Amino acid sequence: MTTLHSGPDSTYDVLGIGFGPSNLALAIALHEHGVTSREGDGFRAGFLERQPRFGWHRGMLIDDATMQVSFLKDLVTMRDPTSDFSFLCYLRDRGRLVDFLNQKTLFPLRIEFHDYFEWAAARVGHLVEYGAEVVSVRPVTEDGEVRWFDVTSRDPAAPERTTVRRTRTLCVATGLEPHLPPGVALSERVWHNSELLPRVDQLLRASTPVRRAVVLGAGQSAAEAVDYLHRSFPGAEICSVFAKYGYTPADDSPFANRIFDPEAVDVYYGAPPQVKRSLYDYHRGTNYSVVDMELIESLSRTMYQEKVQGRERLRMMNVSRIREVAQGTDELRVTVEFLPTGEREVLSSDLIVYATGYQPRGIGDHLGEIAKLCLRDDEDQLRVGRDHRVETAAHVTAGVYLQGGTEHTHGLTSTLLSTTAVRAGEICSSLLAQNAGSLRE
Repeated sequence: MTTLHSGPDSTYDVLGIGFGPSNLALAIALHEHGVTSREGDGFRAGFLERQPRFGWHRGMLIDDATMQVSFLKDLVTMRDPTSDFSFLCYLRDRGRLVDFLNQKTLFPLRIEFHDYFEWAAARVGHLVEYGAEVVSVRPVTEDGEVRWFDVTSRDPAAPERTTVRRTRTLCVATGLEPHLPPGVALSERVWHNSELLPRVDQLLRASTPVRRAVVLGAGQSAAEAVDYLHRSFPGAEICSVFAKYGYTPADDSPFANRIFDPEAVDVYYGAPPQVKRSLYDYHRGTNYSVVDMELIESLSRTMYQEKVQGRERLRMMNVSRIREVAQGTDELRVTVEFLPTGEREVLSSDLIVYATGYQPRGIGDHLGEIAKLCLRDDEDQLRVGRDHRVETAAHVTAGVYLQGGTEHTHGLTSTLLSTTAVRAGEICSSLLAQNAGSLRE
């Protein structure tokens, strides 16, 4: 069953695919410019989200984990410090503004920042439809020009029912998906860290014994998973496996952090390809495969205390790789190789957690044949304008904007929160300029 939600005479000016922090920030920027989702109100915007409600990395909302970016890099402040969608306005609304200030910190709890996102999302709820999974995007041609896109979505709870919406512009912000080593299949005993909390909760509720757990990875998520499992299963040995000699501290020094400044995006965008690669390689340590020093020191203290007490549950298997994971009747057999000597050890484990990061979803995963209309550079990467609009074939007048998946053009902040507010403002301005005739006076 298909419902035509908007036809040629009832068209969205922009339709967002995905409603995480990036498109949420864009929805706020559009809302503050008077944009609505109703027909006949000038510029018309809408967003589609496959989840039944707003959610952002719910599986890693560990109770005491803090954000790694300042609260001032929220959804709006870097774009408009006077916006009432700021984190400080959220705190005032929740009655915690003074209490937060007394904490003397720039880094809120992750669960608190998620609540802030939910608070903001509820205020622009009229612009988004949840439970709307996009299954196809088709070009609509008139007089030889691709002027619109027809976006088909379905409710995951009722997949036989689909809805088609027509739009002049798409803004794709489908986020990241878990990255796993080749050949790894998730199961009841094999997890990605993105599902850590619900999986642990399931085991605790069922009183399932855990004697040993293995975590693969050397980044912040891996270290947090190690710490959380160690606290959650006080009788279990927790083995952290990584190829480095030790966890690498995140470089959050003032000068290094300038790579996340809005001005740095301009510098990166205009730089030659070889300079872009150098900047990316030089500054990976600000975000990738690194751990906050506070957590590193906490884990080190725990290991030393356990050594003193003669009961070592936290085990760091450094300079090592997992070579094989075999499924037994009621356990996993994990083969770990110590790289300097080639010596291998087989661990009997109740579960393994792959904290192996995330990767951007390919544009073709959602846009299908639309991806063929997008231009690519000599390295087969999408060509993207400074305003985050994808360059398309000459006969395509409908627009495609990307939020994420543009590290090759816009730098490290492409998938991070640091410039979310600024990027949303840039896209909003570009959209309104492109559709000036549709904006309400």
